[in-house]
Amino acid sequence: MTGETSAAAKQPLDEIMLAMDVVDTLRRRHRLVERELDEDGRELDLKARLRKIYQAQGIEVSDRILEEGVAALREDRFVYKPPKDSMGVKLAHLYVNRGVWGKWLIGGLAAIVLAWGAYYTTVLRPQAALPGDIQASYESVNEVAKSDPARERANALLATAEAALRDGDENAARQALASLQTLRTVLDQTYTLQIVSRPGEQTGIWRIPDANPNSRNYYIIVEAVAPDGSILQVPIVNEEDGRTQSVSKWALRVDESVFNRIAEDKQDDGIIQDRNFGVKRAGYLQPEYRIQTTGAAITQW
Repeated sequence: MTGETSAAAKQPLDEIMLAMDVVDTLRRRHRLVERELDEDGRELDLKARLRKIYQAQGIEVSDRILEEGVAALREDRFVYKPPKDSMGVKLAHLYVNRGVWGKWLIGGLAAIVLAWGAYYTTVLRPQAALPGDIQASYESVNEVAKSDPARERANALLATAEAALRDGDENAARQALASLQTLRTVLDQTYTLQIVSRPGEQTGIWRIPDANPNSRNYYIIVEAVAPDGSILQVPIVNEEDGRTQSVSKWALRVDESVFNRIAEDKQDDGIIQDRNFGVKRAGYLQPEYRIQTTGAAITQW
């Protein structure tokens, strides 16, 4: 009983599959179908021919199945008909093709995330940190400053930076921050200011100023020697153009008598007996000069 029930349950599906096969056979032999179906009374001949085709394959097909196959062909059953275009269909197509556009979407999102990260790192975060960086640099300068000129310079730079922040001028604020950082570097420096006296190098020079062609400005060339003997780079304001340059050698303006005395010392035996022009201590902006000078300097000659 169980076997008969199972066979009965399978039979409808088998018949459907067989009917589909009949339709498929009819489509493959479309010329035969067109001729037979277009002529009245020829359907019986068509079914007879179909039966012979299946008998040749060892398949017994009932009249009902043949009739269903012919009817299905007329009604376009078992034929895929694409659904009408709709939002649901479009979404389904998008889902099916997600392997194609998904990679582009993920790549685009990744590019956006990277661009935002770069913008945040290089623009937003530095902008947010700028006021704190300025205040920290100012406090750092005051920690090491040991002279009123150093403190006054720090106060002036802080005021410039705060005004720039209020005005929304980020470039000016950053310039003030850089100046505070340079000021801290200068205050930290300790060196001896020595007159340059090496073979093949100048020790002094003179200039004819544009404002007074009948006079001369005299300069002695110096360098900053650190306690370990290394030559330091020092920010120096060039009095001729007002620009600040970081240099290892510069020329300090002196009186003609000082210039001549040092020149005579070098001409005597090619050696300057006392090269010590001054000493720069930590916490101070300027060296303490042992040789009289105005402090004005030039950086190119």
